[in-house]
Amino acid sequence: MDLADSSPSLGRALETLRAKTQKAPEIALVLGSGLGAFADTFVDAQSIPYTQIPGMPGSTVPGHAGRLVFGRIGARRVVAMQGRVHLYEGHDASAAVFGVRLMRLLGAHTFVVSNAAGGIRAGMRAGDLMLIDDHLNLTGHNCLRGPNDPLLGPRFPDMSEVYARELREHAQGCAQRLGVTLTHGVYAGMLGPSYETPAEIRMLRTLGADAVGMSTVLETIAARHMQARCLGISCITNLAAGMSQSALSHDEVQDVARAVADELSRLLHAVITELPE
Repeated sequence: MDLADSSPSLGRALETLRAKTQKAPEIALVLGSGLGAFADTFVDAQSIPYTQIPGMPGSTVPGHAGRLVFGRIGARRVVAMQGRVHLYEGHDASAAVFGVRLMRLLGAHTFVVSNAAGGIRAGMRAGDLMLIDDHLNLTGHNCLRGPNDPLLGPRFPDMSEVYARELREHAQGCAQRLGVTLTHGVYAGMLGPSYETPAEIRMLRTLGADAVGMSTVLETIAARHMQARCLGISCITNLAAGMSQSALSHDEVQDVARAVADELSRLLHAVITELPE
């Protein structure tokens, strides 16, 4: 059995992309709300709209451009999802991870997944960058539900270290050298699209969450299922419900993400260019 038989939609998308580009990426990025500008720094960039990729779901959320961008950062070959899709848009779990699986099939072995998140831990501030040490999948969904495709990965993949320790240590070292403050924590993935209530935030804090968002967890599960290494970075764009006096809004999320985009870009550039072979 080949991919065209087991996963026809992925097979068609892969065939289409290979006809459109000869670029074979090593490193893949998923760029969240307001964070897509990093893809604009790629050298020798080639951009392919999601609408030109069969089976690729499109994002309807402001701040998500909806393009797959190929290029180079230094000597490293990269590809980025400039915007993602979410469960709350009406997509199922397999659609939410379609792009991640596609980038892995194109050859990417290392994934950097970013998101905008609400800060839960005391002392967090809007604009902080948090390295994700682990996550809580509280979406109520799993992209591996249903028949397993052995061409993608094993039936029961290990999740004891979703975010690779060596990548976290590498990112921390880059941050220290650049003078970028990087905190650590556990990310809680929720379904959305409503923001959490103060009571839900107290629950998440009790469960051990340091930040909360509406993405990332399914993407990293899919990447680990396919034996890729993952690094996750949250941009803390707001304090979670009950922790500030202002109402939460997506406009605020995008504004703060754009404000820290330069610092995140410097960090990502170093992480990628200095990544050991």
